[in-house]
Amino acid sequence: MKKVLNDIKKHVLTSISYLLPLVVAAGLLIAIGNLLGGQNISSFDELTVPSALTTVGVFGMGLIPSFIGGYIAYSIADRPGIAPGFLMGQIASFLNAGFLGGLIGGIIVGYIALAIEKNVKVPKWAEALMPMMIVPTVSTIIAGLIMLFVLGAPLISFTEALTNFITGLDQSQKVAYGFIIGWIGCIDYGGAISKVPNLICDGLMADGIYGPEGIKVLAAMVPPFGVTFGLLLSKVVNKPIFKKTEEENIKVAFPMGVCMISEGVIPIAMNDLLRTVISTSIGCGVCGAIAFSMGVESRVPSGGVFVIPAMAEPLWAVVALLAGSCVTAVLLVLIKKRLTPEQADDLDIEVEDVEQEVDLSGFSLS
Repeated sequence: MKKVLNDIKKHVLTSISYLLPLVVAAGLLIAIGNLLGGQNISSFDELTVPSALTTVGVFGMGLIPSFIGGYIAYSIADRPGIAPGFLMGQIASFLNAGFLGGLIGGIIVGYIALAIEKNVKVPKWAEALMPMMIVPTVSTIIAGLIMLFVLGAPLISFTEALTNFITGLDQSQKVAYGFIIGWIGCIDYGGAISKVPNLICDGLMADGIYGPEGIKVLAAMVPPFGVTFGLLLSKVVNKPIFKKTEEENIKVAFPMGVCMISEGVIPIAMNDLLRTVISTSIGCGVCGAIAFSMGVESRVPSGGVFVIPAMAEPLWAVVALLAGSCVTAVLLVLIKKRLTPEQADDLDIEVEDVEQEVDLSGFSLS
C-alpha cells in the first residue's frame, strides 16, 4: 500500500511540474490584462489588447483539469495515457469538478491504460495499434463511464461543498484557517510536508478560489525574509545569533526568497532546527492569517514579490508579508541563544583545530 501511495505521489508531482508553466503563464496574463483594464470577453466586438490578454489567460486556466489528468496518465502509462488523461480532464470540466476531478480521472485512466498495456495480448499485426488506438480507446471508454456514472455525482457534491465552505468562512474563521495554511505550508521550507497544503491551494485556485493561493505565495517568502530581518535586528540589539557561515547563507537566502524560493533557509535552519522552525512557521501563520482575513488573493501560483501588484488587496499582501517576517525576526532574536565571539566565528576555530590536528612538525622517520 505504501508503495502504491508513493507511486501516486510521484505521478502527481510529475503532472504538477508540467502544469506549473501553464498556470504561471495563464495567471500572469490574467493579472496583466486586469491591471490594464481588460476583462474576459466572448465577442470580437469587445476586443482590446488588455482584454485579449485576460481572455487568453482564462482559456489557459480552463485547461488545468485536462493538463493534470493528461500528465498524470502520461506519468503512469507513458504516451498511450496522454489522450485518455486529457479526456478525463474534459469530463472533470464538464462536471465542474475542476482540479480534483482531473487528478482522480487521470489516476484512474492511467492505471487502466497501464493494465491494458501489460495484460492484453493482441495478434502480431495489431501490436502497432496498441499505443495509438487500442489502449487509448478502451481505457477512455472504461474510465469515462466510471467518471460519468459512478464518480460524477460525488465529485460534484464534494466540489460544491468545499467551495461553499471556504467562501462561507467569516472573518475569525479566515484568521484561523489562514494561520493553519500558512503554518503548515512552509514548515519544512518547500519539502514533502508543505507540498500537501500547497497542492490543495493550487487545486482551489484552479476552481476559482484564490485566497489560499495568496497565502501560499506570501508565506513562502516569510522564512528567508524573516531570517534576514532577524540578522538585522540581532545587530541592532547587539545579540549575535548567527554564525559567520550562516550570515553568508542569509545573503543567498534573501534574494532566493524574493523569488519565492524557501529552500535557501534550510542550511541556516539545520544549525538550530527547532528554534528556527518555530520562529518561521509562526511567522508564516501570522502572514496567512492577515492575508486570508483581509481578502488577499493571487491568480498566479509563483513569482514572489513580482506578482504582488497583480494580487487582490496588494497593500494588505505587503502588510501580511512584512508582519510575518517581523514576527519571525523577533522570535529568532528572543529564543535563539546568544553566541560568543568564538562561536560566531566558528569557521576560524575549525581551521585552527584542523591545523593543530595535522601538525606533523614532530614526526620523523628513523
